[in-house]
Amino acid sequence: MTTKPKANRYRIRRDAGSVSQEGQAPQDGDGVVSDPAEQAEQAASQSADNSQDRPPNPLEEVAAGPKEDGLPSAGATPRVSVQRGTNPAAIDEVAEIEKVRQEGLTARQLRMARRVAQKHGIQSDDHHEAVYRLRQAGIDPFKRANMLELVEGEGDRNAANLPQPAAQSSPPASGVFDAAARARSVMDIQRDIARRRRRKLQMLLLRLAFFVVLPTIMAGYYYFNVATPMYATKSEFVIQQADGAGGSGAAGLFAGTGLASSQDSIGVQGYLTSREAMLRLDRDVGFKSHFSDPSIDAVQRLDLDASNETAYKVYRKRVKIGFDPTEGIIKMEVIAASPEVSEQYSKSLIAYAEARVDNLTHRKREDQMQGALDSYEEAEVEMLAAQERVLKLQEDVGVFDATSDATALMSQINTFEIQLQDKRLRLDQLLDNTNPNQARVDGVQGDIARLETLIADLRGKLTDTGGENGSLASISGQLQIAQINLETRTLLMQQALQQLEIARVEANKQTRYLSTNVTPVAPDQPTYPKAFENTLLAFLIFSGIYLMLSLTASILREQISS
Repeated sequence: MTTKPKANRYRIRRDAGSVSQEGQAPQDGDGVVSDPAEQAEQAASQSADNSQDRPPNPLEEVAAGPKEDGLPSAGATPRVSVQRGTNPAAIDEVAEIEKVRQEGLTARQLRMARRVAQKHGIQSDDHHEAVYRLRQAGIDPFKRANMLELVEGEGDRNAANLPQPAAQSSPPASGVFDAAARARSVMDIQRDIARRRRRKLQMLLLRLAFFVVLPTIMAGYYYFNVATPMYATKSEFVIQQADGAGGSGAAGLFAGTGLASSQDSIGVQGYLTSREAMLRLDRDVGFKSHFSDPSIDAVQRLDLDASNETAYKVYRKRVKIGFDPTEGIIKMEVIAASPEVSEQYSKSLIAYAEARVDNLTHRKREDQMQGALDSYEEAEVEMLAAQERVLKLQEDVGVFDATSDATALMSQINTFEIQLQDKRLRLDQLLDNTNPNQARVDGVQGDIARLETLIADLRGKLTDTGGENGSLASISGQLQIAQINLETRTLLMQQALQQLEIARVEANKQTRYLSTNVTPVAPDQPTYPKAFENTLLAFLIFSGIYLMLSLTASILREQISS
């Protein structure tokens, strides 16, 4: 920042008789003269007029004999005397200095011109002559650049590490740098800037043409003229499960949605995009041979001796399968060089998916049914064995039902005991006579003895263990145990039969069905390649690559240059 130089202010003490006249400089309230140069000039004139009146003061002595301090007063006008016999060139120089003096330059401009003259080593007696000498040397003393250089040179003398201007090999031009020359210099700079901009723009266009436009044209030519048309067959199918009446609340909540069979759908999707499906499709309908046809262009054609991995990459590009988890729908798109082949591939893949769906829960259903069936068969065998034991026991002891036989024996015993009671009452009645009939008494006693023997025999059948088949009580116990075992085995067989029916219902619930929503139909027009879209995509890709590379190069260049 350039600070405005300040002039010293001098305080002049005057006598009472000295009154300011018309030619004196104006004073402020303190009697301070605004410019010491004007005060010196006025003091000199007063000393010439009133030299006989008073002695000169110190300021008049200074004005009369000025001393050079490097910053003389700007308003001082040195008198140039022209003697007789002077050179005419000197007279012209004096006239030019007078013209400079008449320009009305300010004190600050004159002091700055004197400093510039001292900086360039130009000797001068006063400020106006310094201005004249500088203009003769082709230096504009009032140019902003010269003033800034002067201020910087005074303010930063110790900055030796800063770059210094190159030394001029030749002295400054004698001509004045006028407005026309400045305009020519500005026009030259503008032409140079425009030329460099045109060169940079041409290089940019050349790079864009080589790295972006040319690859895009090549890609468009391939898509429009070289690429073999491909036909896409689209289809949609969904995996459903059987509706079961005995399902739980959560199963009933998600029944009919994609969440009920999402795992199966994801499994089928993974199978159709696997190498196993590709190898099966190649084995059944010849996947490799179709895409190795010479009629297909070299970019899309599969080599005749291509490996399974290479064929699998082509399979992943040509068979596109997507799954919608919200609806549980599997969408499949099969691409081939022929519409008929595309339809055939699509139908074959749907058949593979249906077979895989059937096998998803086949093992689980078989395990459940086999376990329930084995339990039922075992319970049935045990029940038949218990029944055979009961039958054999009945045949061995000759008793169909020990309970009924025991009941019959007890009824007989009860009947005979009643008859025995009657006979005993009859005997007591006969014995109550004073002269009983002996024949009747003997007959009644014989009946009583026979009834007691018969009752004893009948009771012996119930509890006697010495017989061939044992007592009726033991036979009844054996038959009862066999009957209980038979009833238990029968109950277990019924439960096994019920479990078998439940397993059959659950197996039916776990059955999966593949329902085709959109049947594959061969297209009549090629679906791929999409020439315009692919060309536009190639343009965007190449533009992005060029932009990334150019930014990277610019950053690296900036880092290296810094």
